[in-house]
Amino acid sequence: MKFLGSVILLSWIASPVTAFTITGTSSHADVSAWSSSKASKTALSMATWSDSKAVRDYQDFLNSGAQERELASDGPSAIIYSPDGANEMAESLWQMGMGDDLVLTPDQELPAEMGGKSEYPIYITLPPNQLAYFLQNLPDAYKVRYEDFVFFSGGLYYGNIEDILKENGLCRDSMTQAIMTGFDRTPAGTFNDKTTSLGPDASGEDKVAGRCAACGKWSGAIKERLERNGVSCSTDFYRDWRRKMWEHNIMDAVFNLVGAVRSEPTSIANVAQYYQSEASDMIWEISQQLRGWKAMTLTFGFEERMFGVAENTGSEQQCVLIDEAYNWIWGNKVFTEAPAFLEYLWYAKEELGMLQSVELPPKQQEGEVKSSIMRSGNLRADGVI
Repeated sequence: MKFLGSVILLSWIASPVTAFTITGTSSHADVSAWSSSKASKTALSMATWSDSKAVRDYQDFLNSGAQERELASDGPSAIIYSPDGANEMAESLWQMGMGDDLVLTPDQELPAEMGGKSEYPIYITLPPNQLAYFLQNLPDAYKVRYEDFVFFSGGLYYGNIEDILKENGLCRDSMTQAIMTGFDRTPAGTFNDKTTSLGPDASGEDKVAGRCAACGKWSGAIKERLERNGVSCSTDFYRDWRRKMWEHNIMDAVFNLVGAVRSEPTSIANVAQYYQSEASDMIWEISQQLRGWKAMTLTFGFEERMFGVAENTGSEQQCVLIDEAYNWIWGNKVFTEAPAFLEYLWYAKEELGMLQSVELPPKQQEGEVKSSIMRSGNLRADGVI
């Protein structure tokens, strides 16, 4: 049954284009070069630091005296999708637009202008296993448009692409990134906001979780497009958005792993309801690894938000482990250096026959405690004082 769940998931990932018309002609490379068999795999290795420039930009904003940041408006945009077939994100973006977007494969020319403007959002909806190849083989016309790229994270389709972007110099505070897992598209073509209310906080304000979030140059355009279709979205500075992204990745990785090793089909909501202790212990263990490997901490209340989202939105989502998605869901060192998480991965592989095409890190010996390369009390990831 678990295997069936993963097949169902992958089937919609590669669904053919049905909702929109393709515009443009091939001119740079044969489309077959973008097939998943050509996609390069991402190596997840060195630790990284929090972005100090994002902090400086936030301080500059406060010093400016402005009441709020100026956000870009939505307008005609380019949507880049895989030649293997459009995914849910590409179709949703097009449907949320106003009918003036262009839908292109990576080998097709970008227009010089859209809506009379030379700058416009370029939504990169490629799956992670094709994203690295795309970024490493960009035509010149794309290279000069880096600042207009929009990347997606979250869920079992996109997961955590931070390492892919860093390897290509694109994981910076000005880059537009979005978590778009806070909505569902209905069969009728409308959108259902999945933002979860957790009740009032100490000041009486409503606490929410699972909300869509965007940062960077085109965050305002994303927010406007979503909210025009009844989906709420926050616009954040990169540092805050990055914490939300990692929180979502931890939830996806832990809840699916804990649920997938059960003898009966288990939903994300079931994990929150019946396996809370296992999931919670693993989450806290990983949060400590996050401090070392990524020099960052999650925002206070992360456990409440994860379990709230799981209980509220996870009843229809069966827990799965997917070999093809391992690198960007479960394979980061933040996870695999956590003893309990690694033990569960090996159990799934050896006892249940899952992840058979994945090479897991060596098992930790009894009593062995691995640590990150961050020295205690030192915010430098390379250990230099």
